[in-house]
Amino acid sequence: MQVILKEDVVNLGYKDDVVTVKSGYGRNYLIPQGKAVIASPSALKVREENLKQRAHKLEKIKADAVALAAALEGVSLTIGAKTSSTGTIFGSVNNIQIAEALEKLGHVVDRKQIVIKDTVKEVGHYKATIKLHKEVSVEIPFEVVAE
Repeated sequence: MQVILKEDVVNLGYKDDVVTVKSGYGRNYLIPQGKAVIASPSALKVREENLKQRAHKLEKIKADAVALAAALEGVSLTIGAKTSSTGTIFGSVNNIQIAEALEKLGHVVDRKQIVIKDTVKEVGHYKATIKLHKEVSVEIPFEVVAE
């Protein structure tokens, strides 16, 4: 089943992408949640027309993402967390804490754009990937220290 995404869906695609999904996933989740529409010929024509009209807006959005990526290039974060005597964190460090730390430095990034591959449950050095645009992403190193 082919669908046109109406918004970015993690591990599937970005807004206005035409993707092939299993029919149950499309009919039971994507379409009822308003995340996609069926890729009928008329919907594909509407999508193409919308892309033509939004081409200059998309270029500006990409340019803004590249500028923010350049600003984030040299940033390194230190995040404090309560730890046990062995260095294990009570809870874990997630994308919300990273977004808050970036905001303190003056960079506003939506927490949904931040991806941490491994679960952060110990003190140490880690990397987070910030996906600013479908073609622009930045890796930010961060260190978790005991408070």
